[in-house]
Amino acid sequence: MVLAQLGGTITRAIQQMSNATIIDEKVLNGCLNEINRALLNADVQFQLVRDMQNNIKRIVSIDDLVAGHNKRRIIQQAIFSELCNMLDPGKPSFTPKKGKTSVIMFVGLQGSGKTTTCTKYAHYHQKKGWKPALVCADTFRAGAFDQLKQNATKAKIPFYGSYTESDPVKIAVEGVETLKKENFDLIIVDTSGRHKQEAALFEEMRQVSEATKPDLIVFVMDSSIGQAAFDQAQAFKQSVPVGAVIVTKMDGHAKGGGALSAVAATKSPVIFIGTGEHMDEFEAFDVKPFVSRLLGMGDWSGFMDKIREVVPEDQQPELLQKLSEGYFTLRIMYEHVQNILKLGPIGQVCSMLPGFSSEMMPQGREKESQAKIKRYMTMMDSMTNEELDSSNPKIVNESRSTRIARGSGCDVGEVTEMLEEYKRLGKIWHNMKGLKIPTRGAMNARSRNMYARHMSRALPPQMLQQMGGMGGLQKLMKQMEQ
Repeated sequence: MVLAQLGGTITRAIQQMSNATIIDEKVLNGCLNEINRALLNADVQFQLVRDMQNNIKRIVSIDDLVAGHNKRRIIQQAIFSELCNMLDPGKPSFTPKKGKTSVIMFVGLQGSGKTTTCTKYAHYHQKKGWKPALVCADTFRAGAFDQLKQNATKAKIPFYGSYTESDPVKIAVEGVETLKKENFDLIIVDTSGRHKQEAALFEEMRQVSEATKPDLIVFVMDSSIGQAAFDQAQAFKQSVPVGAVIVTKMDGHAKGGGALSAVAATKSPVIFIGTGEHMDEFEAFDVKPFVSRLLGMGDWSGFMDKIREVVPEDQQPELLQKLSEGYFTLRIMYEHVQNILKLGPIGQVCSMLPGFSSEMMPQGREKESQAKIKRYMTMMDSMTNEELDSSNPKIVNESRSTRIARGSGCDVGEVTEMLEEYKRLGKIWHNMKGLKIPTRGAMNARSRNMYARHMSRALPPQMLQQMGGMGGLQKLMKQMEQ
């Protein structure tokens, strides 16, 4: 992902500055110049980049900083704040409420990924307990209804459309009324697109909008247009009251940064970004966590939300109990890798952990890692209960490895590799033995330090270094407590 490269470059620039013995004007300028180059390469508007640099220099006056101030932290905070300001339009978007019917209308040019984004938006809310349904009011593009029907069926989302009716306004009105009667609380209307901003497109959008009276109009935009996003978003806002923007195809374009900053300049809040073709490659966009992950500072609250989604609350105490006992079996490993797959794309999850960035997991490697995890699960599916519940890895001898390989369609070498991975994880797990997990509100500075010391002994040195050493670990403990 190109934004991962941007985040990696900015993180390295800050790291180089942090490694400097003395932070003076020259070091600060070197760091800012590197950040400027990275932003300009991501197609962020020159004026925005220059304003950001001037604002940071105004906030961080090296000569005025009194001795004893942590200059590194002040500079890091200034960079973080200015990047947030660049991407934040300062205007919240409409938020649908469960149980109350909300009509969301999607608009955009043809080829921006509008129909796929409608289904992703519905799928995202379905996972969180909403009852979404889709209406296909795109009668201009051949195959639009077939595409929406296929996507909706795959995601198990109800839909409404017609092969015979050619009036998009009539379909939209009938669809919304029918689905309201069936008590759906999130009705998503997909409208027609064009190859360019045509008068016919805007007129049709106005008619559908006036007929369905949506609670929110979402403009879907392709990130590859970069800074041109400003003009496009402005044109759509002048035709219909656009309340939010979703930026798609953020996984493969160098102009993604330009699109995000340009949209912010139109005062239109970006609510989601599309990071791939699959249903789960769709992220809620919140400026502060996004910038925090971009800079390798992580998004602990987002990570914990994902954990809560996949690990039921009643299973969490049991998991912590096993952790403190240092008891680790192949069955526990199976449950963990199953939960990892449920969390979503590995690169996205890693970027939520402080000290990690998406750049550490390139696009090809990410798919390779997920395929490997699935192979491990297939191998464990071919094991007996005795093998899965034993904490002794030596129970899987040569003949058993051959049987598991045959049963899972893998090589014996792959089974051996999986068992080595189990031993490595088992070692980390064993080092957690005796770890007292503090309850919420019971952690003070002393227990936080003790907990961090125990964790530092358990984690591999490379991982600890990526998290910023003991200092980074203590900071993580503080975030966990909050």
